[in-house]
Amino acid sequence: MYEPANETPRDHRPAKSIRVLLAEDQGMMRGALALLLGMEPDIEVVAQVATGDAIVDAALVHRPDVALLDIELPVRSGLDAAAELREQAPDCRVLILTTFGRPGYLRRAMEAGAAGFLVKDGPVEELARAIRRVLTGETVVDPALAAAALSAGPNPLTARECDVLKASVDGATVADIAAKLHLSESTVRNYLSAAIGKTGTRNRAEAVREARQQGWL
Repeated sequence: MYEPANETPRDHRPAKSIRVLLAEDQGMMRGALALLLGMEPDIEVVAQVATGDAIVDAALVHRPDVALLDIELPVRSGLDAAAELREQAPDCRVLILTTFGRPGYLRRAMEAGAAGFLVKDGPVEELARAIRRVLTGETVVDPALAAAALSAGPNPLTARECDVLKASVDGATVADIAAKLHLSESTVRNYLSAAIGKTGTRNRAEAVREARQQGWL
């Protein structure tokens, strides 16, 4: 579910403010960001959502100029929502704001059509500038993260190997994974073996951990 942002006095705003949708699962963080961004004279937070599956619906209702999305959201990731926003609301620019500055996340965000990627430890003034910049057509990326992504190289895992690793969490057996993904157990073992080799780890638990740390999952 999404909730409209609280109305704020507009007498100090220009005729057309930048309309922002904010997706963040932590209520305190979401409220603080909305409050701070709302203090900018040319920015208006028009909607706030706490889960990834609410992003597209909120965007279609409120028609924001910029969607400010966290990555790790309940139900659906911000990266998946960004890809759908590109199809459903092409005029909305997407800016990813996350705690996790992982090189793989940056690559996936750009592939999903995001116009920017910032980590949460920056000042709100920097975030406000980034919102304005992506609206003019610029791409805004944290410089340190951009350098790390270039040095890290592309994701070595195939889409199916990623699917198998995701399905293997929480103690799932090979049979569980095979049933969930409609694969044979031998195929699942082959994918797991390949993923372990590509991540340079010893078992699938370590492979999942490494892939998450790199932002590949």
